[in-house]
Amino acid sequence: MQSMEAESARLVLIGFAGTEPDGDCRSLIARGVCQAIIFGRNITDAAGVARTCADLKSVASGPMAIAVDQEGGRVSRLTKGFTTVGEMADIGALGGAAAAAEAARVGALLARELRSVNIDIDFAPVVDVDSNPNNPVIGRRSFGADPARVADCARAFIEAMQGQGVAACAKHFPGHGDTEVDSHLDLPRLSHGMERLREVELPPFLAAISAGVASIMTAHVVFESLDPGVPATLSNRVVQGLLRDEMKFPGVIYSDCLEMSAIADRYQTGPAAVAAIAAGCDTVLVCHTPARQHEAIDAIVREAASSAAFNRRVAESSRRVQQLLAQYARAK
Repeated sequence: MQSMEAESARLVLIGFAGTEPDGDCRSLIARGVCQAIIFGRNITDAAGVARTCADLKSVASGPMAIAVDQEGGRVSRLTKGFTTVGEMADIGALGGAAAAAEAARVGALLARELRSVNIDIDFAPVVDVDSNPNNPVIGRRSFGADPARVADCARAFIEAMQGQGVAACAKHFPGHGDTEVDSHLDLPRLSHGMERLREVELPPFLAAISAGVASIMTAHVVFESLDPGVPATLSNRVVQGLLRDEMKFPGVIYSDCLEMSAIADRYQTGPAAVAAIAAGCDTVLVCHTPARQHEAIDAIVREAASSAAFNRRVAESSRRVQQLLAQYARAK
């Protein structure tokens, strides 16, 4: 039987410094962390990435999943020794069956290259609808402004990627496409009601779910009509109520990184981690600071010890993470 600390640590995905697991990283894995993300700071070339990921997996006593943001276009962490993939907007612009076919080709290509270097999860595709030309963070990362086209491309990309053995992640729920603020820098707020969401933002996520997407990532965006003042990542109405209960998503729900300013400027990491898990997230991302990573685990442990309901949430999320690891986390 897993200890509460190990179960809690399983719900925290970490980043680390350098090209091999340092002391901080090793101490977190010893606590039970079993998911990590790599960034440019961890990457040399393809052979180096493979060694870094193998080293991480060798430190863990059980399955370890390595994730990356390899969307294509400007959000491509892996470059040297990897195929250059264009922006998703260019794929969507092909239109119709050609767009879906190219999305599938790219999804499969990315997955083959990620699998070859021991990476198990790609935080892609972006399924936000590019409905606002003033959006500073989504833009050409999206397949376009037409929800149906985004949905078709998302479905093809996901099926192809997961068919090659890499878990996909549709992001950023319930939609970051119409914001004029970058949630890395501040907290966007939108007034859209459910009628608008069902028409524009949600169809690509429903397509992703129908394609069997392994995971979905939340947005640090306030939808005032759904849960006034509460970022979607921390909103039970959005995560549990809309995504889990209404849309029937059965997979792993990741928060976007809790160190982004939209959250970090307003909440301490520990309370934010607890709020995200309570809202229905299964894993919180804390990508940069070891002290904050430990703080997230400590806070989840404390809350689980004091609340039977939260304890059940931790156990439920732990099971989902274990299922994802069993399906996608390969040995080194």
